[in-house]
Amino acid sequence: MNLKMKNNKNIVVTGAAGFIGSALVIKLLHRGENVIGIDNLNNYYDPNLKKARLEQIKKKAFGSKGKWHFYNFSIENNKKLNEISELYAPKIVINLAAQAGVRNSIENPKDYINSNLVGFGNILEFCRHNNVQNFIYASSSSVYGGNKKIPFKESDSVDHPISLYAASKKANEVMAHSYSHLYQIPSTGLRFFTVYGPWGRPDMAPMIFANSILRKQAINVFNNGDMYRDFTFIDDIVNAIEACCFKPAQKDEKFDFLQPNISTSFAPHMIFNVGSDNPISLLGFIDKLEENLGVKAIKKFLPMQPGDVQKTWADIESINSWIKYRPRVNFDEGIAMFADWYKLYYQDSFQ
Repeated sequence: MNLKMKNNKNIVVTGAAGFIGSALVIKLLHRGENVIGIDNLNNYYDPNLKKARLEQIKKKAFGSKGKWHFYNFSIENNKKLNEISELYAPKIVINLAAQAGVRNSIENPKDYINSNLVGFGNILEFCRHNNVQNFIYASSSSVYGGNKKIPFKESDSVDHPISLYAASKKANEVMAHSYSHLYQIPSTGLRFFTVYGPWGRPDMAPMIFANSILRKQAINVFNNGDMYRDFTFIDDIVNAIEACCFKPAQKDEKFDFLQPNISTSFAPHMIFNVGSDNPISLLGFIDKLEENLGVKAIKKFLPMQPGDVQKTWADIESINSWIKYRPRVNFDEGIAMFADWYKLYYQDSFQ
């Protein structure tokens, strides 16, 4: 056991090679924090992109005061998590590791059970045995499921998920609450709304559409284009996580047991939306992408896909009250930055 590695600046970030995880790691290292990154670099999408993000961490965090340690394994591997405990005894844990994607959960449900339920349970045990002082975990706007009332507010019911991915994220919230109550672990669940930007995920619409548009291939426009998403730029997501990282969840001293608000608790557990409070139409999104890529899209209009929702829209007043969160990057700026990065990163593919 290396006792010198154990200090209160040790922060574990799971999913560290992911879209959000890698951007967060860079931010934390520049703050001077010691970050222990965990990622299994699986092949759900191109592992080379994940490896490139890890190189970005080394490049952008070079010269920072923080120390960076990376471990390649899955959070289902409890033995490896115990080794991290022995080495670092972290007091802050940020769980971003998960099997992502609504549509993939229809085809490969077992992956979601393993990673999002078994793996998440391992992380909760990891927090318990390390007496973690602040636990932050990724939830998703998908938990709102079939809700029709918009904008989505944290106190709304999330009892009707329409995909296994959404169900697994709802389960994470319930599991985290129970551990928060039983072991007094301050825990914050963040419901992310359609995160986009440079270094994004290839299974999400910005990357899928950009690739098809530049190759002059048709893009699938579901629900005949009548869809809206509350697109949230990566920097705004990272800013929210960073702020929550240094402000642990608190008990609601005025919690009403007769009319409970599901986003707060008698336990130190809180849930927040992290979005832009500005839903963009699917067709408007495509227009902006065309404009910034300089190529017109070939659109193939299709009906709604199973597991999809027609509109997402985040009410962000709760998180604004908690950490003064307001999105700083508007959609026009964000999509331009994404398009510039995409054309540069994948330039060899389109020559």
